[in-house]
Amino acid sequence: MKIRNIFIAAACLLLTSCGLYKKYEPKADIPANVMGTGTAAVSLTGDAVNAESAPKPLSWRQFFVDPLLQKLIEQALANNTDLASARIAVEQSEASLKAARLAYLPSFSIAPQGTLSSFDRSPVTKSYNLPLQMNWDVELFGGITSRKRAAKAVMLQAQCMEDAVRSNLVSSVAQYYSLLQVLDRELEILTLTDSLWNASLETQRALWENGQTYSTAVNQQEASWLSVKTQIVDTRRSIHSTENALCELLAIPPQHIARTTWGTHALIAPEVGNVPGHYPAEMLLRRPDIRMADQMIAEAYYGTQNARSAFFPSLSLSGLIGWTNSGGGAVMDPGGLLLNLVGQLTQPIFQRGKLKANLKIAKLSEQDMRNQYVQTVIEAGNQVNEALADCHAATEKHHFYQRQVAVLHEAYKGTHELMDNGKASYLEVLTAQESLLNAQLNEAMNMYDGAQAVIALYIALGGGGE
Repeated sequence: MKIRNIFIAAACLLLTSCGLYKKYEPKADIPANVMGTGTAAVSLTGDAVNAESAPKPLSWRQFFVDPLLQKLIEQALANNTDLASARIAVEQSEASLKAARLAYLPSFSIAPQGTLSSFDRSPVTKSYNLPLQMNWDVELFGGITSRKRAAKAVMLQAQCMEDAVRSNLVSSVAQYYSLLQVLDRELEILTLTDSLWNASLETQRALWENGQTYSTAVNQQEASWLSVKTQIVDTRRSIHSTENALCELLAIPPQHIARTTWGTHALIAPEVGNVPGHYPAEMLLRRPDIRMADQMIAEAYYGTQNARSAFFPSLSLSGLIGWTNSGGGAVMDPGGLLLNLVGQLTQPIFQRGKLKANLKIAKLSEQDMRNQYVQTVIEAGNQVNEALADCHAATEKHHFYQRQVAVLHEAYKGTHELMDNGKASYLEVLTAQESLLNAQLNEAMNMYDGAQAVIALYIALGGGGE
């Protein structure tokens, strides 16, 4: 009867521990239309939480087709030190995972020992031990398996972090490159304005010398012209600073950055350029931050499994085998074979509430990671929505700015002609030329805003690093 009870207890124990070997399965309640109504072609639901089957993120080569920009991105991916550090972190986590996998095996060590002893001036006795020691924590209830799987989750998090660093590096290079292009465009506008306003200043001086205007007009015109001069200096300084920042990303000394003029190449490839189009919401599952959040849940899940396994018995085996000439306190020569094997089964009974507390903490940590995962997905959908809205706004405003520049250019020419014929004051000319300059600079900045929106869309959709 006692043997039967023992078998029943053992069977119950085994059935209870079956769940300790269960693998983590991604499950999260994700709101529908996470990218916003009408933005995503497919709604993201709890049944679709599978990063492996999700569409791959668009490559940076599909977004950024300028050959000089692509060359800079390739150089940054090869040389950037932050990316190199991320790769090292991945290698470190891979080493930890390898060690966790080997935890199933016993450990061996050799510990030679020699002793010289004498009592009351008796002859010196020499004894030695040459043992090969073994220690083995036997897998019974999933503790080692949970730690191994948690180590794999940590390694996958490091890979996600590397992908995030790579995507951010690509976007940073693209941002600096587009900023250099728009600064070149602004410098071109300011240089042309400098020439035109200098001509206007000469006209004002000629009119003043002929008594057809006041010195105030000359002073006002010269002040505006000098303002353009200072903007040219500031723009050149900004170009120099931006080039240095880009060189820092490339891990090269400060130098000139070769680049095309704005508009030579489309920022985004034609097949991707349908920015107002629909993107599958499942693309978000490939984002590094979402994949990392998922692996953080996995790590917490296996932490909970490990906390559960602490309630069950643990089995450890230790032993040694070797040669010794000290058997039972007597020294003999030659030595003899030494063999020892010890098995220990430990069942926790009362741990002052520590095991229960650890399990509760692990469960709460897992729930917290699940909540963070949902929030990460919501934020990702919002980023896509914002990036698309910025793309639409920049595209829509571009046509208005073009028309505004054309209209103000005609107004400037007409006002200047009226002033030459004495039918307009210098104040009207100043207003016209300053309005034209502001409109041209605003048009250039809107082009830059559009580029930043495309870059933000690249990151929001996963930032493909291939």
